[in-house]
Amino acid sequence: MSTNERVPLYQQIQDYIRDIIAVEEMKTGDRIPTEKELMERFQVSKITVANALTGLANEQVITRVPGKGSFVADKGAKQGAPSSSVAVQSREVGEGRARTGLIGLVMPSIDDYFAIRLIEGIQRTLEAEGYRSMIVLSSGKIEKEKAAINELKALGAEGLLIFPVDEEHYNEEILSMKFEGFPFVLMDRHLPGVETHFIASDGRQGVRLAIDHLWELGHREIAICSDSPLMTVTVQERIEGYITALKDKGALINPAHMITGFTLAESLKESEGHPLFRYIRNRMATAYISLNGRLGVHIYQMARQAGLEVPGDVSIVSFDDPTSIVEEFSIFTHINQFEREMGVKAAGKLLEVIRGDRNAKHFDKTLIEPKLVIRQTSGPNRQR
Repeated sequence: MSTNERVPLYQQIQDYIRDIIAVEEMKTGDRIPTEKELMERFQVSKITVANALTGLANEQVITRVPGKGSFVADKGAKQGAPSSSVAVQSREVGEGRARTGLIGLVMPSIDDYFAIRLIEGIQRTLEAEGYRSMIVLSSGKIEKEKAAINELKALGAEGLLIFPVDEEHYNEEILSMKFEGFPFVLMDRHLPGVETHFIASDGRQGVRLAIDHLWELGHREIAICSDSPLMTVTVQERIEGYITALKDKGALINPAHMITGFTLAESLKESEGHPLFRYIRNRMATAYISLNGRLGVHIYQMARQAGLEVPGDVSIVSFDDPTSIVEEFSIFTHINQFEREMGVKAAGKLLEVIRGDRNAKHFDKTLIEPKLVIRQTSGPNRQR
């Protein structure tokens, strides 16, 4: 194996460009080879080339201008204002990154009102500041999340807002962005032990609000449910909140009431054989806390299918409002996590990081105070 083969491809590209600039004595504003030319020369993907060029831009070796190409950067740009026309056109921000006005948004999906309201808050804030957003879905898969991050960076995103996949293992791309100083903010979920900008609702407090409400209604057999196949960070924090809230009331903890690690059936007919359906039908609990809105709807449907009334026989409190984009029309008692506010705060924080504001130098963990909204799915316990 030759020495060159041991050098990462992106670094080979960077070394090649540095050599061209030096050998050909290129001046500020001179165009370097295009992405297509580099892809053909090194037989690599566009993402590899884009990562190489992004690294050179961060080092202020080159300046990237969307739609025009990449150019030799002004060597004096670090000490003073850009002097070349190309540098002015690029409107550099941060550490040599070009001002494209594009913000990347990575989401698992947008198939519920939580996601819709979160995106509304983000877009409202970005548009007010003259930015546009591009959404890429990860489908809850970490490999797709990695690809989405690389794609958005390659397209010139100035920063990323990420609703991360809740997995046992960290996404190395997120860790890489932290180390290279690329602007990003995590939403709703965080990486334990890793300092990043992070904005979410207080999940532990949300569960406590649900427990307090159901306890006042006379419920003592309260189950908490999550259809996440893994004991993820989000689920774990809310389970911890559930245990603490019940202990504070002097209640014994029934492990059977912590129903997690399952997947939902595709149809109601298939639900009849589901363990959760049997649990509900046999009235093992009088109230259920659902850790997401979609699951709350399934619990409601299962209860009705089992011949139970909601809230007469079974009460349900859901995280997030699953049935209406206008809260006043919701039928579900739910924990309002203020998704729009979360989106506004996340977008605002990202713009602070991109601009290099002084108050964005230290990593912030922002928890939004949730609120209990009482509607039609919770009522007094009739089994007392």
